Amino acid sequence: MDHPISDDPKSPLLPLHHDHDHDHDPIQRSQSFLSGLKSILTLKTLSVLLGPLLCTIICLCVKLDGPVASRNMLAVLVWVFAWWLTEAVPMPITSMSPLFLFPLFGIASADDVAHSYMDDVIALVLGSFILALAVEHYNIHRRLALNITMLFCGDPLNPPLLLLGICATTAFVSMWMHNVAAAVIMMPVATGILQRFPVGPDQSVAVSKYCRAVVLGVIYSTAIGGMSTLTGTGVNLILVGMWKSYFPDAEPISFSTWFFFGFPLALLMFLALWVILCCLYCSRNSSQALSGYLDKAHLKRELEMLGPMVFAEKMILAVFSMLIVLWMTRSITDDIPGWGALFKGRAGDGTVSVMMATLLFIIPNKKQKGEKLMDWNKCKKLPWNIILLLGAGFAIADGVRTSGLADILSKALDFLEAVPYFAIAPAVCLISSTITEFTSNNSTTTLVVPLLIQIAKIMHVNPLLLMVPGAIGAQFSFLLPTGTPSNVVGFTTGHIEIQDMIKTGLPLKIAGIAVLSLLMPTLGAYVFGTNGPVQ
Repeated sequence: MDHPISDDPKSPLLPLHHDHDHDHDPIQRSQSFLSGLKSILTLKTLSVLLGPLLCTIICLCVKLDGPVASRNMLAVLVWVFAWWLTEAVPMPITSMSPLFLFPLFGIASADDVAHSYMDDVIALVLGSFILALAVEHYNIHRRLALNITMLFCGDPLNPPLLLLGICATTAFVSMWMHNVAAAVIMMPVATGILQRFPVGPDQSVAVSKYCRAVVLGVIYSTAIGGMSTLTGTGVNLILVGMWKSYFPDAEPISFSTWFFFGFPLALLMFLALWVILCCLYCSRNSSQALSGYLDKAHLKRELEMLGPMVFAEKMILAVFSMLIVLWMTRSITDDIPGWGALFKGRAGDGTVSVMMATLLFIIPNKKQKGEKLMDWNKCKKLPWNIILLLGAGFAIADGVRTSGLADILSKALDFLEAVPYFAIAPAVCLISSTITEFTSNNSTTTLVVPLLIQIAKIMHVNPLLLMVPGAIGAQFSFLLPTGTPSNVVGFTTGHIEIQDMIKTGLPLKIAGIAVLSLLMPTLGAYVFGTNGPVQ
């Protein structure tokens, strides 16, 4: 049955009349074509195309003196780094691209690539993040910060001592959780103290300077604290993963080994930071200007509002303390093997991390019946982007080695054989710390460390002598707000400007390079055993 044509103007009918002249107007058609082209060729689209385009150019035009897989690996590397640098595709998705690029380009099998995304180092990160979320959920960090601030406040008020307390607390928190998480947790604590000071035109120069010192202290302390432990930052984990990947028969770097080198380094850098901040921002009359706004009574009231520590908080602290003890004692020295020897070396730092995290889902919190210290809903904030980036770093390290690209790079760097180590170590650190201002710390490490391994082979030195300065240098992103997310956290408070970061960050970077260049051939040689050959 035929339906009558509706008179409703909204009815979806084809037009009865065509304007043929309009349809064949070449100017109109070319304008619509150009506008369509503009909508497709946006900067974002061009950035997405840049990776595959560079990859294709390398595959077609570059000839390497080695297997085809080495040229393909170089092409894939350029593709991945182009996407990382332009952020054309979200970073976690780019981090997963080796899972399909490596098999398609004949670099590695799907199984081999997938193994890089879940090894002991990744397990270590997962467990640590779950524990950090528990600390954050139960406000333990706030209680810790208030207690330490009260301890360092002084009577009468001593601004440099209080600054030391805030920075020391931040560095301590950053030792056990990711830098960004530590900055996010500690910045509200720091700005909470600064909220007691006047704002706007009523704010004196001394108060304004002190506010800058506190915010700069927090962002730089998170970076420095993170250097001291394996779990403090992704860079240390990437370094350890690459060491294990390139030198599977060598002694792996354990949590305790890294701590014995990283902690003295971080301590010296922390003292340098405190001295720089005090010289630049703590004037002689700052005590007089600040004492009217900050007193112990107010801090005490805030602490009392939190109430006494409940069972859940005590248990999380107990689990965290047990985890640190187990990490530190798994492998102690050659003479004192540690508890890891009981399991014939099968247990790693990740084993302990996940085991302790699992306890949080078993121990009750004694708040509500059947409720545990943690549940999976609280873990929804797990930073999978960091975990995937670590996996990509390990996959790239494996790919560079197995494809033969590492051998080709080493031949190209032959001229470095004659350069003395004392000259190249500061240079490596300087190059790494410059690159990291423009890319993420983790990306810089993933790019620089494989190259440094080849340079070390050419120079006939232990690779760790270059790998460690390169990786730690990648954490010296002190000059620009975009250098690392921790800097952004500080910048958004409104207390600091770029010139503040450059004024403080430049001397801190110089101090860091000097300390690292001094410690690596001395303490580093003893801790990592770099005087002996790599197994």
